[in-house]
Formats: sequence, C-alpha cells, structure tokens
Amino acid sequence: MIGRITGVLLEKQPPQLLLDVQGIGYEIDVPMSTFYDLPAIGSQTTLYTHLVIREDVHLLFGFATEPERQAFRQLVKISGVGARTALALLSGLSVSDLHHAVVTQDSARLVKVPGIGKKTAERLLLELRDKLKSDVINLDQAVASPNNENDILNALLSLGYNDREASWAIKKVAAQATVSDGIRQALQFLSKEK
Repeated sequence: MIGRITGVLLEKQPPQLLLDVQGIGYEIDVPMSTFYDLPAIGSQTTLYTHLVIREDVHLLFGFATEPERQAFRQLVKISGVGARTALALLSGLSVSDLHHAVVTQDSARLVKVPGIGKKTAERLLLELRDKLKSDVINLDQAVASPNNENDILNALLSLGYNDREASWAIKKVAAQATVSDGIRQALQFLSKEK
C-alpha cells in the first residue's frame, strides 16, 4: 500500500494531478478541497494516499490531510459508494461539514453534492452514523458554534452559493456578527471574489 507520497507537482487538471517522484510520474486523483490547496506547478508537495487495485486498473487517490483520507476510506466501505462518489462528496463538503451532516442527519446537505441522490444520502447517513470517528473531526467543534455560522451558512446555501464558497466567506465574517450582519459581510466577500 502506498500511504504517502512526496514529489514535484508537474501538472494539475481537475480532479487529477501528476506528481514526479524521482523520475516516476504518478497520476493521482484528488478531491477539490485538496486541489484548491495545491502549491504552484514545480513545487514540492506531499499527499496522503489511498491505492485502489482492480482487475483492469490501479488508481491512486491523494489527500491534503489525514482526516480527508480517513473520511474517504469510510465512504468507500459503504455498499454502492465508489471512489468517484467519495471524491465528489469530499469535493463538495469539508470533512467537518460531512461529519456535521451525519451527526444532525441532514440528508438535504448531502443531496446538494452532484451525483448524490436522496436514497444514497440516506444510506450514507445511516451507515456513517457510527463509523465516523471522533478523532477524524472534533465533534464539539462541528456541532456547536459559538456564533451564528450555521444560520449564515444556510442563508448563503439558499441563495445559491455552494458549500465551498459559503464556508470560505463565513471564515472571513467577524466572529461575533449577528446573522443579518454575517450574511451581509459574507455576500460582500463573495461579490469581491467574482
């Protein structure tokens, strides 16, 4: 098993990258959360990996963090959830967002990820309920927030922003902002990005 890989980033075409490790080029599929955090072409990078071996192909998946890899491994253990579906989930939701959706049994959050239908979302919630370990993500941090982040997030999602954009904007909002002020600040940040 290849558990971690370090090399020079040669190419990046979502969702795949090419990593040169001492003259050998590894094609690695990564979730968009990892893809967005990649350094510039020609830079040294390290990824946690998961190798899938099938009769017709060997696939290498890479992750920026160990919790992402652990979440991926839990997802692919679920019947009917393949590696591509697991990558789509981790591209659309952060590990903490996925954990929060499982803890609160929020299937609507999972259905917003392309390729995840209502039945798949419900199966994921049922199967992951006891499997996502607390060491993957701090449960208290995922469930309880000292401010109004969840309300602001839901408002941004209902306005058509995806989870990644909404989460990015919320990180920039003042910690003690009211819901209406937080939404206003987040919208300002999002409008500057476009």
